Amino acid sequence: MRTYQKDKPSLAAAIRPLAATELQKRVREAREELLQLRLRKATGAVENSARFRFLRADIARCLTVLKSKAATK
Repeated sequence: MRTYQKDKPSLAAAIRPLAATELQKRVREAREELLQLRLRKATGAVENSARFRFLRADIARCLTVLKSKAATK
């Protein structure tokens, strides 16, 4: 588990200023990459298995920011 670092901004803070269309594009690209990774995993050609976790977390992070933007409108 990560520890909190006061001086280091979170990843969510980095994507909050992005527009909703940009966030949707980022989610779409991450989902496509995740699909490609799953296909490569089936053939045994995955080099970085930690990428699965990062992509899933990034998708969730972007969707959370999108929902919060929609709720504030």
